[in-house]
Amino acid sequence: MRIDRVVTSGKFELDGGSWDVDNNVWVVGDDREAVVIDAAHQAEPIIAAVGERTVRAILCTHAHNDHINVATELAAALRAPIRLHPADEVLWSALYPDTRYEPLHDRERIPVAGSEIEVLHTPGHSPGAVSLYLASEKTVFTGDTLFQGGPGATGRSFSSFPTIIESIRTRLLHLPADTTVLTGHGDSTTIGAEAPHLPEWIKRGH
Repeated sequence: MRIDRVVTSGKFELDGGSWDVDNNVWVVGDDREAVVIDAAHQAEPIIAAVGERTVRAILCTHAHNDHINVATELAAALRAPIRLHPADEVLWSALYPDTRYEPLHDRERIPVAGSEIEVLHTPGHSPGAVSLYLASEKTVFTGDTLFQGGPGATGRSFSSFPTIIESIRTRLLHLPADTTVLTGHGDSTTIGAEAPHLPEWIKRGH
């Protein structure tokens, strides 16, 4: 199993604001097949990372524009379905009003390269945010739900600080402490490194 990281750069736009961001895109699989986790900013480097492999799906951790803005371009180039939790329909349709996706379901298991990725619905940063747990590699892809140092942002539309805290507490911090956390932006961490800080995050709020 390979986990390749591609960093792309662009704009995150919501509620009339615009911010420069670097996004982590993850290509997960073996030498024959893979899935792409998030579709951010530039398709070309993602396609290059895939190479000749068959892409089983483009998995969206959530539908903020910086995580989906080349989803349709990638889907066409890689001949792969776009998968998204339907609770993020309001965000998806703002960018793609005429394009459909295949829904992701909580606890669904997505096969790839002889292993399985489990979908964990972890709302809060957005209503349909998911984390993707690859138990065989002791790795979870958290999108913008959990970062090194705490939860993702919840100060904008369709987000909720109490909800993201509940998602982290009940869905992520129960994973083994040695689980690597690969995030949507920035550096990786582990569940064990983050779990002791939950009370601090609750105290500081969003």
